[in-house]
Amino acid sequence: MMMDLIQAQPYPYELPQQGKIALLIIDMQRDFLESGGFGEALGNDVSRLRVIIPTVQKLLAVFREKNLPVFHTIEGHKTDLSDCPPAKLKRGQGSQKIGDLGTMGRILILGEKGNQIIDELKPLNNEIIITKPGKGAFYATSLQEHLQNQQITHLMITGVTTEVCVQTTMREANDRGYECLLVEDGTESYFPFFKQATLEMVRAQGGIVGWTAHSTDIISALKGWNTG
Repeated sequence: MMMDLIQAQPYPYELPQQGKIALLIIDMQRDFLESGGFGEALGNDVSRLRVIIPTVQKLLAVFREKNLPVFHTIEGHKTDLSDCPPAKLKRGQGSQKIGDLGTMGRILILGEKGNQIIDELKPLNNEIIITKPGKGAFYATSLQEHLQNQQITHLMITGVTTEVCVQTTMREANDRGYECLLVEDGTESYFPFFKQATLEMVRAQGGIVGWTAHSTDIISALKGWNTG
């Protein structure tokens, strides 16, 4: 049987012959990508993350065209912060903390303007949004249940930031048996060397956590893939 492959590191990534592949878009929310949000409050240049928006848009378009599952995640907390551990709440020395009032509402609080997914990647009604209180998309969420219900076995991962929520989610997924491909130009960090280190870590030792690939190779393979 001929396999459908994506050119990747450390070796080609095989598209599923059985099961399904889903696109997972991590935390592309205003709190991290726009001024006045949590990312800027921590002293970061949020414009660094915006460079991946066109890449994620192109991948999203292909998944929608192929009618493949798409999941978006948002990191955020309840209004009373009851789901935010004290250690997380007090950590950091930024000008503002989780729950403080910023220019787009309370920072990292579910439902606030700053906690919404950016307009450029606005989810469709049939795309599931996973709200998460932690870094990983599996902890205290319904993501695993959704993936199992849809018989998803492979995950293509994009979003921010590479070394924090993206890497945590990829490691969680790997431990649960998912075949994970991280899109190299579809993820970004406030710190370039953190991104590069993460790419090298996940694909080290024969793909100990998963694969990495460039979006052009991924899109080319997906467009020619017969999903059955």
